Order: sequence, then structure tokens, then C-alpha cells
Amino acid sequence: MKFSVKNEIRSDDVSTIEHAMKSVDADAKVNVDIDAHTVSVDSWLMPEEFLVAFDDENLDVIIVEG
Repeated sequence: MKFSVKNEIRSDDVSTIEHAMKSVDADAKVNVDIDAHTVSVDSWLMPEEFLVAFDDENLDVIIVEG
């Protein structure tokens, strides 16, 4: 699944985003693309389940790939 982040992502945000995604699914594989403003998550969970974690980090995202 892929999320488009409307906020600016800085390099020091990457570990915070990865931790937030892993708080939803500890086994998730997370890839943050700073230049493209996207976060890809490889997980068996539904994309909607990760939206709360993004919101907790004050990140405005939309699901671009389910």
C-alpha cells in the first residue's frame, strides 16, 4: 500500500514515521520516499488501519494504492 503525504517530510521524520507504522503492525516493511512525499507499507492489514498512526504524527495523508 502507498500513502501520499501532504506535509513536508524531512530526513529526521523517517524514523518517526517508520516507528508509527510499526506501532500498527510490528512486522510491516516501511519505505519512506522523502522526494516523492510517499510512504509505502508492506503489511497484511488494511490501509485504513494505518491512518490513525499518521494522524497521531500530525501527517496529512491520502491512500494512493491499496
